[in-house]
Amino acid sequence: MGWGGSLREFRTYLAVERSLSAHTVAAYLSDLRLLAAWAVERDLAPVDLDRDALTRFLVSQQGEGKAARSVARLSSALRQFLNFLRMEGDGGAGPESVARPPRAPRILPRTLSESQVEALLAAPDVNTPQGIRDRAWMELLYASGLRVSELAELPALSVFLDEGFLKVMGKGRKERLIPFGEGAEHWLRQWLGIRPGFKAKGPELFVGRRGEPLTRQHLWRLLKAFAVKAGIPSVQVSPHVLRHAFATHLLDHGADLRAVQAMLGHADISTTQIYTHVHQARLRQLYDRMHPRSPSG
Repeated sequence: MGWGGSLREFRTYLAVERSLSAHTVAAYLSDLRLLAAWAVERDLAPVDLDRDALTRFLVSQQGEGKAARSVARLSSALRQFLNFLRMEGDGGAGPESVARPPRAPRILPRTLSESQVEALLAAPDVNTPQGIRDRAWMELLYASGLRVSELAELPALSVFLDEGFLKVMGKGRKERLIPFGEGAEHWLRQWLGIRPGFKAKGPELFVGRRGEPLTRQHLWRLLKAFAVKAGIPSVQVSPHVLRHAFATHLLDHGADLRAVQAMLGHADISTTQIYTHVHQARLRQLYDRMHPRSPSG
């Protein structure tokens, strides 16, 4: 089978059999199109790939200035693709033929202080219906650690105000229950009281003036504008930064790492553990600033 057919079948496998998100599938295919273009120039079909060819391809990508994290993601895509070809009986090399790239340096996620989050949450004008809506979704985003795509798609019926939790369908169609606090509950009640006036066109909890669901792009733009209003550089703020703040602040106040993992919807706790590094970095800064025996104390 040629490259076109192989990539089409691989896309179907990722989306249907592995239930990966559209974003993840698109990222895999984008990486593999680089491989296909490189291989076609050398008259190589998928079945012709071997360890030498794969290594030369990865070296060529490094030579074009790709960052270590990008090369690591590319290597992962290659292994997934070769494993798929092996299962289908259409490939030569297996995933073990992809050389492991050097480990990418750990990049700690950006986060916000608790006072910055308070300023951000106070930015919407709650004397307007849109302001009440915006305060509600921002409070919920920080209170629950939702991904912005999960927030945009969250049905109104998935929020249980009296019980103080919401039900989310996350990556891989995995359902999880997330508690939220009184602040989010208060503003959600305010929003749900006026939401009928927006004449929602669908089940989504948060909608615009004409009843259309708020998209992830719309939420992103609104949050940037509120950051400026709160006096926070907009480059420091995004929906994902609020997710980071949610996890970091929970750990700052003694939350169990496994509980944070469950609320974030991480399949592997190693993904969650990066927040412990943020937590430790913040403790180090506090110690250096406050302890009398520290260099700056």
